[in-house]
Amino acid sequence: MSGMTEVSSLTGRLLVATPALADPNFDRAVVLLLDHDEEGSLGVVLNRPTPVDVGDILEGWADLAGEPGVVFQGGPVSLDSALGVAVVPGGAAGEEPPLGWRRVHGAIGLVDLEAPPELLASVLGSLRIFAGYAGWGPGQLEDELVDGAWYVVESEPGDVSCPVPERLWREVLRRQRNELAMVATYPDDPSLN
Repeated sequence: MSGMTEVSSLTGRLLVATPALADPNFDRAVVLLLDHDEEGSLGVVLNRPTPVDVGDILEGWADLAGEPGVVFQGGPVSLDSALGVAVVPGGAAGEEPPLGWRRVHGAIGLVDLEAPPELLASVLGSLRIFAGYAGWGPGQLEDELVDGAWYVVESEPGDVSCPVPERLWREVLRRQRNELAMVATYPDDPSLN
């Protein structure tokens, strides 16, 4: 895997759990990959809202967080840490990113939650706060892809702020222009079929 080119990096893409994925941490999960290189991969699960309001843990960011204004469980790793993922519309790749925001892919980037929220208030299109993340060591994600655990699809900026996250798995699959669109109809419990 050394010498990974930009083309082979999955940064900014979505991992959509296949119905065959047995890990309960990722049942019907949609993961946005924030980093993918020869050292491993890191992402956040976009469709696991918690009952915790953003204002309960990061008061200053609560007004900027999209609906539902709750913290999302980004994955099983480091649940005591917070990550902010935000969309900054209109920012071309060549433009200087706003202070407190680091571009990951297109208009999607990471927010420095230590920065004053006022720095980004006027430029953010949407913001989600995640407790924890999903992580893979070197080659681990590639092995899971070979085993058929994940579908890899393009992300859209609206995925980060989907107002009904419980529908995101089906919505992402349904918009695919191939046989993956049919997977969206897969029953929650195939034994009841």
